[in-house]
Amino acid sequence: MSEFQIYINGEYFPKSEAKVSVYDHGFLYGDGVFEGIRAYNGRVFKLKEHVDRLYDSAKAIAMDIPITREEMSEAILETLRKNNLRDAYIRPIVSRGNGDLGLDPRKCEKPTIVVIAQGWGAMYGDLYEVGLTGVSVAVRRNAPDALSPNIKSLNYLNNILAKIEANEKGGDEAIFLDRNGFLSEGSGDNIFIVKNDKIYTPYTINNLKGITRATAIELLEEMGYEVAETNLGLFDLYTADELIVTGTAAEAAPLVKVDGRLIGTGKPGPVTKKLVQAFSEITQNSGTPIYE
Repeated sequence: MSEFQIYINGEYFPKSEAKVSVYDHGFLYGDGVFEGIRAYNGRVFKLKEHVDRLYDSAKAIAMDIPITREEMSEAILETLRKNNLRDAYIRPIVSRGNGDLGLDPRKCEKPTIVVIAQGWGAMYGDLYEVGLTGVSVAVRRNAPDALSPNIKSLNYLNNILAKIEANEKGGDEAIFLDRNGFLSEGSGDNIFIVKNDKIYTPYTINNLKGITRATAIELLEEMGYEVAETNLGLFDLYTADELIVTGTAAEAAPLVKVDGRLIGTGKPGPVTKKLVQAFSEITQNSGTPIYE
């Protein structure tokens, strides 16, 4: 089987030959932004929303992406076509580009653009049926006034430290609090709490403005549930009837145990099951066609 083709600055290279400079500020300092996007059944789900967020993240770090949003969307679609993919995970990346060993981004000539696409299955395997185990971690989510979690930047060390801690504690997913003790998000997904047939989720000031999160809110409201954004804490997690995590890679998945406490019955609940089904249906039947 031939290697995957990877887009780099307007050209395609086999996976084994796809390279960027060691002087690229994305490599040296995590100076750049990225997106995680999914394709289902020959369509890219929420392509415009993901590309818009990529450009918003770039603007937030004062980086001008040297191609238009339309050109970026076409690069994503063409990368899928080059690799003959219909169901895939897509990773567009824009780094500050080649510079020197100093921090000054003005030394970088122009941003580097990379698009990777590959086949992708269920991130959590059979855990969608039995539920995930979550653990709260000591490391706190980046403060909005330090490095906003709204920026999907290449510097994911905060998330990785949380994942390391979750791994050590035997959890499938880490749960972040912010420096005020409010619930933030998982290491790679947003969180929803179901309590007495109402649904709550943290404000996005301290977590990523998730596109799957927004989709989940729309689907839940269409089902007739009330969804409220509010401050939440560990007590709200422990006493929830159901917990749901959402993300592009994770999709929608149940959390059934947190810090040794069973959530609800300890099994995926009815709201979770309905959301998982609705999300599966919308991803299979909507999106930007890859092949006209």
